[in-house]
Amino acid sequence: MILHSNIIGEGRPFVILHGFLGMGDNWKTLARQFSESGFQVHLVDQRNHGRSFHDEDFDYELMVKDLKHYCEEHNLSDIVLLGHSMGGKTAMLFATTYPELVHKLLVADISPRYYPIHHDAILKGLSRLDFSKIKSRGEADKVLSDYVPEVGTRMFLLKNLYWVEKGQLGLRINLPILKEYVSEVGEALPAHATFAKDTIFLRGDHSEYIGEQDEVIIHRHFPNSKIITIANAGHWLHAENPKEFYKAVINFV
Repeated sequence: MILHSNIIGEGRPFVILHGFLGMGDNWKTLARQFSESGFQVHLVDQRNHGRSFHDEDFDYELMVKDLKHYCEEHNLSDIVLLGHSMGGKTAMLFATTYPELVHKLLVADISPRYYPIHHDAILKGLSRLDFSKIKSRGEADKVLSDYVPEVGTRMFLLKNLYWVEKGQLGLRINLPILKEYVSEVGEALPAHATFAKDTIFLRGDHSEYIGEQDEVIIHRHFPNSKIITIANAGHWLHAENPKEFYKAVINFV
């Protein structure tokens, strides 16, 4: 099965991988800007997310195979690869597994290290969405607000809502499987994995995902990398400061 994607523009292939509980569409505005700079942008939905297929298995090795299959299907090579959070972990493993396919690597606000599970409240809130009773986005937001106080995070999560049929809402994500395999999301990059080509790590200055202690491990896996901090931004740095994020990416690619 081939991953679903939205392809924008013409030029060198630029593949973007979203984070946990996200989808390619989250990146549409930036993708249009990248396409205007001569890139063919592929906004990919990873398995069990967005419009891509649902599957009973979920880990980074499988997501890397999915992306390899996608590149073969679309005849892509020498790609610019950008991944955010969970997508950044997929991108790191893909680049270290298939370095010949990657021209440059960009990782947004995630390090190669292990992260403990920290999505409990979000997953609990999404599990409480009873679509036999909930008939509007507003009603879903009200239920979710008991578990996720941040409005921005709820707006991001509620992008997964869609009309299964008239009057019947549902979630695009495969929630049962993502709950079951949530521990996979924090898995570390394998100790031996390295990628020697140009790499950039972008971190939000208000985010704790990439700290000073991560710099050593980043350079061990990615010897030709640099770390750039995006001002006035947390973990969703591309949405919180899109101007500075765009500038940093374009300067690098």
